[in-house]
Amino acid sequence: MTSEEELDIINRMRGEVMSRKDVTGENLFLAWGYPTAIILFIEFLALMMWGEGWCVWLWTLIPMIGAPLMIHYLRVDYKRTQHRTHEQGYILTLWIFIGIASCVGGAAMGFAGVFEKFYFSYLGLLCGLGCFLTGIILDFRPKTVCGIIASLLSVVPLFLQGEYWPFQLLVTSFITVIALIIPGHLFKRYVREYYS
Repeated sequence: MTSEEELDIINRMRGEVMSRKDVTGENLFLAWGYPTAIILFIEFLALMMWGEGWCVWLWTLIPMIGAPLMIHYLRVDYKRTQHRTHEQGYILTLWIFIGIASCVGGAAMGFAGVFEKFYFSYLGLLCGLGCFLTGIILDFRPKTVCGIIASLLSVVPLFLQGEYWPFQLLVTSFITVIALIIPGHLFKRYVREYYS
């Protein structure tokens, strides 16, 4: 074997190692997307039918459903790969930050008395930006595109004020479908093809 052949084998193996990624997290977007979209839609219907103040508290079901699902899927992914890549660490940190920012921002807006005016635009923007940045980190174009669309749509709730504010829930549910559920299913299909 010549030195050129040896160098070619080394470069090819290095390229394969550098291009290989342990793709995980395919269920995390769905674990948060479905509970968020469904509960916001149910909350919208309840407010339209009954107009009761207690309906606003249905959102507390989202973390009660999403957090255990997220923990379960993180454990499954870790058992499958036995390690976490830098990309996975960045994405997990990003979404933890978004979760904390949505809670802190919601509480601050509630105390300031502007929750109904700004929160759902804020939440839609956070979801859109998270989806966009996840797409950039993973180099997965559908997440990037869905993140841009969701971020642009996050402006719509600002125009639904006063008696129309319950429609912010409906729009945010739709944004969640675009930012989490659609790219979640596309990414899940991508991961299945990757591992097949």
